[in-house]
Amino acid sequence: MKRVGLVGYGYIGKAIYQRILENSENTEPAFVYTRDVNSLVDVDECHVIERLEEAGSRDPDLIVEMAHPSITLAHGPNFLSFADYMPLSVTALAMDNVLTRIKDTAEAYGHQLYLPVGALVGGNSLWMSRETWKEVKIMFLKNPANIEFSESGMSAPKDDGQTTVYEGPVRGIAKMFPRNVNSMVTCALMSAGLDKTQAILISDPSIDYGEATVEAWADNDGYLKTVKRQPMAGVSGKEMIDSTWQSILKALNHDETPSLV
Repeated sequence: MKRVGLVGYGYIGKAIYQRILENSENTEPAFVYTRDVNSLVDVDECHVIERLEEAGSRDPDLIVEMAHPSITLAHGPNFLSFADYMPLSVTALAMDNVLTRIKDTAEAYGHQLYLPVGALVGGNSLWMSRETWKEVKIMFLKNPANIEFSESGMSAPKDDGQTTVYEGPVRGIAKMFPRNVNSMVTCALMSAGLDKTQAILISDPSIDYGEATVEAWADNDGYLKTVKRQPMAGVSGKEMIDSTWQSILKALNHDETPSLV
């Protein structure tokens, strides 16, 4: 029986909690934490913790963050001292020195830092050939209503046509749009790195979907291109629940899930 701790109980967290209960022969909730305690009306009281400092006492095998990058900044190293960890807000790993500090803790305690790759088409191919990529580019096309500008220092474009919101290294866009570009950071960490992987974010008010295009060029003349289009729910694609659940199951079974440690 694998015990899973959940940090965050929004659109994704609620669905993952139910998946864990439905898969009760193999998984059980270790704990559920959210700042909005009023949202926990359908969570068994025995699963609720009020402070993340209590997480270790619940003996989780895996902790999954589904809230905000600040959770990893504040608690990631502590989580990895007693459990494996999978942050969905992987933009936290693009912040200065965060990845190094977290990896050092995971290695010291023998735990894994997993990447949630289910939503990234072609992710396994990128990972398996990660030493060969000399250039990688990932482009997002989204309606501005599905882009959160609150931490970017800029306003949503007012033009009716397409607007290039950002073009440059993935490390830069991760700091500006921490809730919008997790797949970009995952792509970079699985391939050419945060500074060598190029990101492009395009706003288009005429579309009602999100589109992600990944291109990668290898030093042996290999080439990879994937294009994915999907409906959106807030800043996430609607298939995020299924892809997150599959990533969790693979991590629990140590089944070819990319780990940075």
